[in-house]
Amino acid sequence: MSMTDELTAWSWGQKCRKAVAALETNGFTAAYCTTPEEAAQYILREASDAETVGFGGSMTIAGLGVEAKLAENGKEILNHSMPGLSADEKLNVLRRELTCDLFLCGTNALTLRGELVNIDGVGNRVGAMQFGPRKVIVVAGRNKLVDGSPQEAIQRVKTWATPPNAKRLNYKTPCASTGFCSDCNSPERICRVTTIIDRRPRLTDLHVLVVNADLGF
Repeated sequence: MSMTDELTAWSWGQKCRKAVAALETNGFTAAYCTTPEEAAQYILREASDAETVGFGGSMTIAGLGVEAKLAENGKEILNHSMPGLSADEKLNVLRRELTCDLFLCGTNALTLRGELVNIDGVGNRVGAMQFGPRKVIVVAGRNKLVDGSPQEAIQRVKTWATPPNAKRLNYKTPCASTGFCSDCNSPERICRVTTIIDRRPRLTDLHVLVVNADLGF
């Protein structure tokens, strides 16, 4: 590792730890992970007593490679993004994810004040983050950190997360073509449900892993 890389990792690590401290103050169970592998191991440990594991359509979680390992461990995988599902089958999986034993997802933004900021098209992911699953683990790469207000975090989402996600999902939105948010009124607009979780929801065992690596969008 070069000196530049080492100092960059140190700088990001300080910010990650600050976010973790703020999350803990806000009632979340939070942990700092120096690598994605540490985050994956945390998830596998927490999944030990889970029978059903739901996935929120997150590129961050997909990048950790835990789905196959959980399946090997005998967990029932609930992933509405699995290929070959009919529309009715996908809807059924989406609904079951809301009451699974363990729900895994990323976050679009995390402020250094310990606030989770997200924008959904359907609302299944943000719904499950707040209430329903027995346990929720949210993974946030360092690139999701915002040193500012929730409003600045929303701007981060629309600038850096929404355009590539719309393109990934092959939606016909202006941002999927231009790469820039235009606050569109497209029928396929994916910015429809905006949530700010500033304290742990009372009845949700919500864990947040802050990882010193760029993960997702």
